[in-house]
Amino acid sequence: MPVKIRLARHGRKKFAFYHVVVADSRAPRDGKYVERIGLYNPNTNPATIELDFDKALQWLKNGAQPTDTVRTILSHEGVLMKKHLLDGVKKGAFDEAEADKRFDAWKQGREAKIQAKVEKMVSLDKTEAEKRLEAETKVNEARAAEIANRNSALADEARAAKAKEANAAEAEKVEAEKVEVEEVAVEVVAEAEVTETVAEEAPATEEAPVAEETPVAEETPATEAPKEPEA
Repeated sequence: MPVKIRLARHGRKKFAFYHVVVADSRAPRDGKYVERIGLYNPNTNPATIELDFDKALQWLKNGAQPTDTVRTILSHEGVLMKKHLLDGVKKGAFDEAEADKRFDAWKQGREAKIQAKVEKMVSLDKTEAEKRLEAETKVNEARAAEIANRNSALADEARAAKAKEANAAEAEKVEAEKVEVEEVAVEVVAEAEVTETVAEEAPATEEAPVAEETPVAEETPATEAPKEPEA
């Protein structure tokens, strides 16, 4: 039967990952398969690939045909390179030791490229993080300055309101004292008017009659006492 190496979709919507499976070409995409030989997750950067190298190579030798996506994965993992070198050994172009040597050199070059790519991505991520941090710092500084200005304005308003209240209280106090003085003045004037009115309405005091002089009695001569008769 025709056998293919293809992907079987798993995962949720907009976050799918795939199993690398060997299945009958007539079977549904996500249906029954013969063997699972790996995993492909494109949601990470770089993409995560887990592959059973020996099983994939053996299925290729047995004539299994990979789909385009799986061919790219096999090429990335070196399965196609290994098969090509083994075909060269079969044809007598070089021996197996030379094939292993070439494969190791290719693998080291590929790992160096992957490492360079990872380092570049880390550097870009670091640069982006620094830029974001700088932008956030500027935003925070601007926000802090705005808050400080707002607090300063509120403090000025509070001081102005307090001074206004103090002035109003002082003005009320002065006005109260003024009213009190005016009331005292009015009371004094009223008392003066009342006193003047009473003085005008009171009758004139009559002069007391002069007492008549009592006539002095004329001095009467003292009467002599009668003499007693002599015995």
